[in-house]
Formats: sequence, C-alpha cells, structure tokens
Amino acid sequence: MPVSEILAALMSGAVITMKIVVMALPLATLMAFAAGLMRLSKRRSLSWLAIVYIEFVRGTSALIQLYWIYFVLPLFGLSIDAVTAGVVALGLNIGAYGAEVVRGGLLSVDKGQTEAAIALNFRPRQRLWRIIMPQALVGMMPPFGNLAIELVKATSLVSLITIADLTYRAKSLADMTLQVEQIFGLVLVFYFVMAQALNLGLRALEKRLGKGMDRGGLT
Repeated sequence: MPVSEILAALMSGAVITMKIVVMALPLATLMAFAAGLMRLSKRRSLSWLAIVYIEFVRGTSALIQLYWIYFVLPLFGLSIDAVTAGVVALGLNIGAYGAEVVRGGLLSVDKGQTEAAIALNFRPRQRLWRIIMPQALVGMMPPFGNLAIELVKATSLVSLITIADLTYRAKSLADMTLQVEQIFGLVLVFYFVMAQALNLGLRALEKRLGKGMDRGGLT
C-alpha cells in the first residue's frame, strides 16, 4: 500500500484519538481538583472518600478499569457506548493521579500566605480561590503536563474495546498489508506529535500563569 494511503488511514484514527483526549482531559481535570480538595477537607468522610478513589484507581490496572466499565457494567443494567466508556475510564484514571498533584500543589504554598489572608479577614473560600489556588496552579502545571502526555499514550487502550483510534487503525493496516515497519514507525511519530502539541499548549498556559503571578494575580 502507498505511504499516502497509509497516512490517510492513520490520520482518521488520529482524529478519533484526539477526540478522546479532548473529552477525557476535562473529566480528568475535574476529578483531580474535586478529589484533591476533598483529600484536604477537614471532613473525614470527604477525605476518606477521596483516599478510596485515589488509591483504588492508582492501585488497579487502567486496562481492567476500561474492561470493567465497558464489559461488566452492562451486566448490572448500565450499558454505555465504547467511546463514552473510554473517556470515563481514562478520565477517572488520570484524575486519580492528578488529585495528588493538586494536593501537593496546595500544600506547597507557604503557610504565611494563609496566615496573612486570615489576618486580612478573608473567608476560607476566598483564601482558597483568591490567595492559595493561583499560587499553587503555577507549581501544578509541570506535573499536569506529564499527566496529559500519559493520557495521550493511554488512549491506545481504547483500541481493545473496538474504537477505531490510531492504534486500532495501525494494527488493522499491519494485519492487512504486512507493512509493519512503516506503519508502526508512522504511529510513533503520530503519538509523539500529539503529545508534544499538548505539552506546548500546557507550557504556554504555565508561562501565562507565571506572568499573571508576577503582576500580582492571574490574568
């Protein structure tokens, strides 16, 4: 098969892969902040709920989590399509790792900032979102960038539940043409480009957050 046709087929799979990344990333971010804040909550029920989520997801295989959501939940009457299952599984998995990033970022902010906000009579919610979180976000960005790259790579798992993503397309083409070297070589390039594009976007966001802090707040 000509390289141009291989590229066209892989490109259609890459589009599916990026769609899954775009949908899973907001869910992962939401879960990371929700679980990270709950982990630091003074309410023990919330803190323990976050611990159970974080440790259970990090302590089990992402592939088995995906299989469980797609193949086991229907046995309990909850059937969801393959794309939704992939997005939920990857979002929950990356979100559990992100929760520890959020917790570490918040704890890294100097306690003097909190004491100063208390002295200025800021309420707890104001202290968190106007004083602590903006400073913590800058430190969170590098590890969040790593997790975003992990998310891109983890999307290859969804090929195992019949989603025609980049990996699925590559394997199908390789089985059909036996041009294994060319196809999987191109797939490496595709994943590298997608990961670097996402990484560059997050670095630009990190830079903007850093400039905002230099001016005394986020812009």
